[in-house]
Amino acid sequence: MLRKRNPEGRMSLADHLRELRNRVMISGGAVLAGAVVGWIYYDAIIGRLLKPLKDVAAERGDAGLVNINFGGMTDPFATKITVSLFVGVILTSPVWLSQIWGFIVPGLTKKEKRVTRLFAAAAVPLFLAGCYAAFVMVPKAVGVLLDFTPTGVYNLQEGTAYLNFVLKFILAFGCAFLLPVFLVALNLAGVLPARTLLKAWRPAVMVIFVFAAVMTPTPDAYTMIVLALPMVVLFFASVGLAFFFDRRRERNKPDWLDVPDDQASAL
Repeated sequence: MLRKRNPEGRMSLADHLRELRNRVMISGGAVLAGAVVGWIYYDAIIGRLLKPLKDVAAERGDAGLVNINFGGMTDPFATKITVSLFVGVILTSPVWLSQIWGFIVPGLTKKEKRVTRLFAAAAVPLFLAGCYAAFVMVPKAVGVLLDFTPTGVYNLQEGTAYLNFVLKFILAFGCAFLLPVFLVALNLAGVLPARTLLKAWRPAVMVIFVFAAVMTPTPDAYTMIVLALPMVVLFFASVGLAFFFDRRRERNKPDWLDVPDDQASAL
């Protein structure tokens, strides 16, 4: 149970660590509970994850030459655990995202917290939208990579490596779509002003494209651009929201705050 914060919102380092521990435990418990669902429906889920590989193999006319294999006796068990945990992360995204958000913005005023709830609610759809976009892109990525296989040559994918590739691909898209939520959160917390964000747009765009290139393990530029462009749009959308909140904060600031120290205020 999280400790009650004092009225001023101040917490000691020990209180911060305890809160972090509690939120990690809540998130971890939720993911494990979601993993049970993934364990139960593992066969159906693994079938969907392998479908892009099977479809590409069928299109090539060599379905028997493209498949997966497990090199070790324990690999199928480890793979089932990995896939189950992945499902748990997806299903319980509202829980662990809310825990991350709650830990980042504990010092906001009540009025600011009401506004930030809208962004906390937006985080889950954005994460799921990113995961879905990646799931749509997986067949394209698999097809590009398999096109390098010579005709008639066996392409037996190591099962764990293939599934790690697909799961990493999906999670990378999901996390990338969370970019505006955390940028706006830092702005509301007073850490990242809008003008600072706007001045850094060139390095930000470069970092986005580098991130997209690293997280999309296909050699074609198309997949990288599909991930990078939405991130760039979301970045500039978050800059616009940051300017809105900065102007609103400036309008609500008392006039006496701008009075020099050596002058009397209107109060």
